[in-house]
Amino acid sequence: MHLNQFILIFMVNIFVSNLSFKFNEDSLNQLFQNYGTVNSSKIITDKFTGKSRGFGFVEMANDDEANTAIEALNESEHDGRNISVSVAKPRTEGGGGRDRNSSSRGGYGGGGERRNYDKKW
Repeated sequence: MHLNQFILIFMVNIFVSNLSFKFNEDSLNQLFQNYGTVNSSKIITDKFTGKSRGFGFVEMANDDEANTAIEALNESEHDGRNISVSVAKPRTEGGGGRDRNSSSRGGYGGGGERRNYDKKW
């Protein structure tokens, strides 16, 4: 097999927000299948309750189909809500939370310059 026989598959990751909490992965998948091949769909859920957080991601195999879906579905009304649809931004290292390299330690302040009081005892 020669290298020129390999086909590079570029998948487009799409961010979908303001979803109704009734939306599940199947309904999200069906919504985007109207515009092309959907490789996967994922509704993001709360890790403690398991309930939807109102946003998710759809992965489409074709750039043109993904752009058509984004244009058609962005700001469209579904289940009483206007959803927002855009190309997902790449994840940054660390996945959120505070900056681990930051010198800030949080807490309630304190610290600072210590005062040198004359001991009277």
